Amino acid sequence: MTLTTLVQAIWLFAGACLVILILLHSPKGDGLAGIGGQAQLFSSAKSAETTLNRVTWMLAILFMGLAVILAAGWLPGAPQGSVAPPAEEALPGSPTPETAPVPPVIPAQPESAPTTTPTVP
Repeated sequence: MTLTTLVQAIWLFAGACLVILILLHSPKGDGLAGIGGQAQLFSSAKSAETTLNRVTWMLAILFMGLAVILAAGWLPGAPQGSVAPPAEEALPGSPTPETAPVPPVIPAQPESAPTTTPTVP
């Protein structure tokens, strides 16, 4: 397992957990209390909401930081700035620039200018 693969796995896990935690938030301040009254597990609903907010913020910072690291290609072995793979890494059987068929060149037809008859005064 490469470092890039490990960071991508952590990034995906953080993203999934972030979605779940955001869905647990309530717009009216109920928070975890809206899920079957399970907020009694915490000392108070206020501490549950505070803990949920802190964990959500930490996961959001982790997710955004890993997204920047992965997009910038700062990890060893990550692709650097090229979307297409080099010719050596092309798929077997795919045409290379040397063997790719060249499309036929169709000469452009000149536009015919409208003929006008000179007007005599």
